[in-house]
Amino acid sequence: MISLDTFPDLASVELNAFKPKPTTLTEGQQEAASNLFSSADGLTNIGVWECTPGRFTADRTGGAEYCHIIKGRATVTNADGSGSRDIGPGDLLVLPLGWTGEWQIHEHMRKLYVITSVPA
Repeated sequence: MISLDTFPDLASVELNAFKPKPTTLTEGQQEAASNLFSSADGLTNIGVWECTPGRFTADRTGGAEYCHIIKGRATVTNADGSGSRDIGPGDLLVLPLGWTGEWQIHEHMRKLYVITSVPA
């Protein structure tokens, strides 16, 4: 049987404890997340993530990410400097397979993420 999971009110989903952001460029930056769904093969993960203001690098060479911004504001920039986007509540950001770059979180951010990984 296929389960039809629903997750109401993503703005109030409880997260795991905040921890230091591993790829931060800003001392003291913290993140927290709660995974809501993982596919049986482990290649698709959906959850809610939060991050405090600051800068960090991101690498999507192993999988694509779709980010629906729930609250907060950020600027996302390609690693080669070829472009950047300002994002905020209600926006959907697509980070395609192979993307690398930097996030600048301006206001404490919460997003829904969908990460689809490439099989190893």
